[in-house]
Amino acid sequence: MGELPLAPVDRILRSQGAKRVSEEAAKEFSEVLEEIAADLAAESAALAEHAGRKTVKGQDVRLASRKGF
Repeated sequence: MGELPLAPVDRILRSQGAKRVSEEAAKEFSEVLEEIAADLAAESAALAEHAGRKTVKGQDVRLASRKGF
């Protein structure tokens, strides 16, 4: 994985109160976010397919996020 740029990940951590963020922490956070995003994407796609659509809509993503994917 490792496709998320570290600068936005660093900003997310800092926006939530972190004073300093190590590169290792930013990389680990990025990997965890990507794992969560992949699970959410799979569940969103499954919901769209269940609804008879090929297109994933915002409502699919929102519903998938509520289900705890």
